[in-house]
Amino acid sequence: MHPPTVEDVALAAGVSRQTVSNVLNAPQRVRPETRARVEAAIAQLGYRPNRVAQSLRAATSRMIGYRIEPMHPHALGSIHDRFLHALAEAGRAADHHLLLFTADGASDEVANVIALHRAGAIDGVVLYGIQFDDPRPPGLREARIPFAAFGRTGADAGHPWVDIDNAAGTSAAVEHLVANGHRRIAFVGYPEGAAVGDRRAEGWHTTLDKHGLLDGSRDLDLRGEDSLATGSRLAEALLDHPIPPTAVVAATDTLAAGVLRTVRQRHAQLAVVGFDDTPTAGALDLSSVRQPIEAVGHAMIRALLGPVTGEPTGQLLAPELIVRASSAPH
Repeated sequence: MHPPTVEDVALAAGVSRQTVSNVLNAPQRVRPETRARVEAAIAQLGYRPNRVAQSLRAATSRMIGYRIEPMHPHALGSIHDRFLHALAEAGRAADHHLLLFTADGASDEVANVIALHRAGAIDGVVLYGIQFDDPRPPGLREARIPFAAFGRTGADAGHPWVDIDNAAGTSAAVEHLVANGHRRIAFVGYPEGAAVGDRRAEGWHTTLDKHGLLDGSRDLDLRGEDSLATGSRLAEALLDHPIPPTAVVAATDTLAAGVLRTVRQRHAQLAVVGFDDTPTAGALDLSSVRQPIEAVGHAMIRALLGPVTGEPTGQLLAPELIVRASSAPH
């Protein structure tokens, strides 16, 4: 028994070899009823396309480059693994796979992508961890290499991007706390200058201002490294404040877990909300803002492989506040 071929599928479906090829490579060209018949024949025969031959004919590798970075040593949980899994699943659904590589900084990442693309190893790349004025998008645009960015640099008109509405996430957290009667709401976040951190701080800032609570809370904006120890230290400062807050919004679950540890050690009354909804948040019964990472993965693949005509170049996805005991009314 030889492995089934395109000709076998065509014969079983009662169509031409070209029609089978169109179903595999350009399904939008085939009428739905014909496509269904061909797909049924493929499933019945167990046909598997020869991707190497297809790649040679089409001058495409069906591989997407992605720089993988080590997990932050102080982080209790990271969305990076979830994002990587979602990206791989979305890529597979689009008949593409990930090629992972490492790099020593942004310029080395651009150089590696250029080398991989010129060697025919990848068709394009997904960029992660975008910052303000990030040098990678302009570098790849200049090299004419297809890419999509998870995040915004502040100058994003020339390339496709997908991002989480981080400001909306912290805004939802503040609205939740205000609705529960809190008027002194602190923010614990990254040092200024980080794109994600600044946007999460912006949501806290604008929502307090909307409720007329900002003037009395400007001294409750504390920043530091994303670590459990930093969260604990900043919580100590907040609890020792002459007029301590009654609630805290943190830029990450790691910072929030540090705050929560100090709060519980001191038997204090302080509502806490984190961001990212990592497994740590569930284990600590910590309220947190959940990112739609699976939806991001699919949106990234669509953005990279060719958005639908009329679809915007950029896509901003809304997060969801998950309320647990840490911010529930006493």
